[in-house]
Amino acid sequence: MNRMNRPARSNDRYSRTRARGNGSGESSEPNRGGRYRSPSQGQGHRPSSGRFGGGGGGRRSSGPSGEFALPVTITPALPAVETFGELELPAELLKTLSGLGMSEPFPIQAATLPNSLAGRDVLGRGRTGSGKTLAFGLALLARTAGQRAEPRHPLGLVLVPTRELAQQVTTALTPYARSLRLRLATVVGGMSIGRQSSALRGGSEIVVATPGRLKDLIERGDCNLDRVSITVLDEADQMADMGFMPQVTQLLDQVRAEGQRMLFSATLDRNVDLLVRRYLHDPVVHSVDPSAGAVTTMEHHVLHVRDADKYATTTEIAAREGRVLMFLDTKHAVDRLTTHLLQSGVRAAALHGGKSQPQRTRTLAQFKTGHVNVLVATNVAARGIHIDNLDLVVNVDPPSDHKDYLHRGGRTARAGESGSVVTLVLPHQRRSMTRLMADARITPQTAQVRSGEEELSRITGAQAPSGVPVTITSPRSERPAGAPRGGGRGRPARSRRPSSGAPRTRSEGGAPRSAPRGASE
Repeated sequence: MNRMNRPARSNDRYSRTRARGNGSGESSEPNRGGRYRSPSQGQGHRPSSGRFGGGGGGRRSSGPSGEFALPVTITPALPAVETFGELELPAELLKTLSGLGMSEPFPIQAATLPNSLAGRDVLGRGRTGSGKTLAFGLALLARTAGQRAEPRHPLGLVLVPTRELAQQVTTALTPYARSLRLRLATVVGGMSIGRQSSALRGGSEIVVATPGRLKDLIERGDCNLDRVSITVLDEADQMADMGFMPQVTQLLDQVRAEGQRMLFSATLDRNVDLLVRRYLHDPVVHSVDPSAGAVTTMEHHVLHVRDADKYATTTEIAAREGRVLMFLDTKHAVDRLTTHLLQSGVRAAALHGGKSQPQRTRTLAQFKTGHVNVLVATNVAARGIHIDNLDLVVNVDPPSDHKDYLHRGGRTARAGESGSVVTLVLPHQRRSMTRLMADARITPQTAQVRSGEEELSRITGAQAPSGVPVTITSPRSERPAGAPRGGGRGRPARSRRPSSGAPRTRSEGGAPRSAPRGASE
């Protein structure tokens, strides 16, 4: 079918046509100066930020930070609602929402759901923790309810940039999908492609996927997107930053031409301009916050430290009462700091792209339950990870740009809670940090601190560590489902089929709620 002359939509109340690309994955527009660079482009070297080995050497340079002109909505948007009961949701979803104690939608849900349930395209911008997942998820599930996917032919698709975000989406949508007897398949790299293939061949109404693994399964003949009528892009700006844009456009060109599109992100800069202009038609545009806006319940502190004292300062912050998430630039720096903290008596664990998926899943679970107090991570934890009651995020190494800063900080002060973001800044980093904060439209509280001082303790709760080395152990029950026993090459255990008529929630490897992985760092 000629994609430039697409048929009017027949599955919603806003029937219309829209122009698209040529179906080859290439833009029908002129080259835009290499805006979508591969991650290897634009890398530079920065001085080391100290003993941890961080400092940003080899990090990508930020792309265009300006905000693109939001599209004009031709068809007036439906008004926002005040309660979920006002929406045209299936009774099963309303019952599940009520059972989970949710009666009033967050602003982005209240504004977009009336329109997405009616079939409109949606462009939603909301800060991390603002409720974006249910904003698109409830509409996706409600509009798919009652349908049954044939083998290899899903009906709805959610594209995300990382394994962790895929798991976050799957976990959030599972109880609602189960209430409607809809089957979810999570398709990500780093786990058994054979099991993911089996999930798709068995039939799944909704697929949550990272672009690379989904492309692989399509090429294997295990998945076909020609019946996908609802497509969601979550955190599209990060997919552009990570070099996924060619894969994303190739996948979008394979879904139903007349289908519904929803694009949600915490930031909408010029990197996603192509997606909006090419794939969204007359979208309802809703923004909870300015693109670089800060959360009102979040405090921002820039702490000036000396290179020789940064090691001790970081250790004392980690030894505070309560949990803390610490970000560093490199996997090596993360491992070094984690080892030092354990030797100093701090219950810490490392999270980065060099860890296996079972390790990452176990580490996140330990941090969420309080088994470890400090999670030391690279940017792999900056998106898609929700930790309840996390009140402190520390940038041991400053982020490379304001978008990374906002997404790192977004792990705290979620869903109305309060929290603090602390960034340790060496003398040679002060100027770049000032520019970053200006881009983020944030005026932080600034202080010069040293380890052992009252000011550091007042801001972060820092205290001297015990000095007694600790070891983090893992219960045997945390062995990933399906793993061969005894360390041999045993064939993965088959996932049990549900009883007749029971809903299925599939994830990679056949095990429910196992954390997917995204692209490596």
